[in-house]
Amino acid sequence: MERINIYLPQNGYDVHFGENVFEQLLEIINSLNLNSNLFLVIDKNVFELYSNLIDATLNSHKGKTNSLIIEVSEELKSFETLQNIYSSLIANNYTRDTLLVAIGGGIIGDICGFAAATFSRGIEYIQVPTTLLSAVDSSVGGKTGINFGKTKNIIGAFNQPNFVLIDVNFLDTLNNEEMLSGIGEVIKYAYLTNHNFYEYVKNNIDSIYSKDHNVLLEIIKESVRFKGDVVISDEKENGNRKMLNLGHTFAHAFEVETNYKLKHGQAVIVGIASALFLSFKIGFITNQKLEELLELIYLFKSEIKVDNLNSENLISIMQRDKKNRDGKIKFVLLKDVGSILLDVEANNNDITFAIENGTNIFR
Repeated sequence: MERINIYLPQNGYDVHFGENVFEQLLEIINSLNLNSNLFLVIDKNVFELYSNLIDATLNSHKGKTNSLIIEVSEELKSFETLQNIYSSLIANNYTRDTLLVAIGGGIIGDICGFAAATFSRGIEYIQVPTTLLSAVDSSVGGKTGINFGKTKNIIGAFNQPNFVLIDVNFLDTLNNEEMLSGIGEVIKYAYLTNHNFYEYVKNNIDSIYSKDHNVLLEIIKESVRFKGDVVISDEKENGNRKMLNLGHTFAHAFEVETNYKLKHGQAVIVGIASALFLSFKIGFITNQKLEELLELIYLFKSEIKVDNLNSENLISIMQRDKKNRDGKIKFVLLKDVGSILLDVEANNNDITFAIENGTNIFR
């Protein structure tokens, strides 16, 4: 099992990852002297596939243990689901000496992180991501929250987990759509990091889909290491952590406008395409560089389908983005792989150009 330390002065933690490592869950909990009253929130699909593994892993635990199995969707990333968690904790007599264990994808992690930040004014929690998206991105960094109305992740808190445990074996049962959703975030890191990782990702898309463990562990390591370094330098997103939103200003609007028919990772890929076209339109990259940077995006032309979207509606949704300041939409754009521009403003005509050209790839 490998380990990456997210060194934060007050609430640092380790990300553990490898094959067949979930069985070490209790060992890590005990080594950190975390609370022994465990409350597990588990994705329904994960429980149906892995209940025997979960039961066997927790069989030797001497403390209190209860589980809540919840169905997951963006629509259920809501106050209703949050209330369900609170109610179950109270009904089973859990108080501040609780360790909440989130087992599932990014939605489970986000909701549980927010529940842990607010229940009894704060309880311990850990993340066990079971999707590629949550393994490479959402389980690390402490962003938690829920959707409200038609705005994604608008209510939440920064709340770092006590540790993260990534067992690549959980990814073996993901379908291609789930893998593609995770690949969207991997592609984001390919553009943010360096040319070596960009080429590695571009050359190993088939191996990711086929769930080659060596490739998966490599992209998890590089993505978590990069995100960890960014979070360490800017935990609360006041500065360069904003780079992790590459493509996301567009993507969140695409998700909302399609009523989440376009999944997050797919929306991120389309969003990065739009960000590249906006980089070109504003003058940060040449047409030649644009075509060069779109090579990775073009690999997914047949995998993602986008209907005609209303640009005015999308811009209106973007204006509600929590990262905006002074009523201005802020974009993360690129000059090249690893060359990132933050807080770029654009006029509506340029944004419309970017939306139309970015989505047109996938029509």
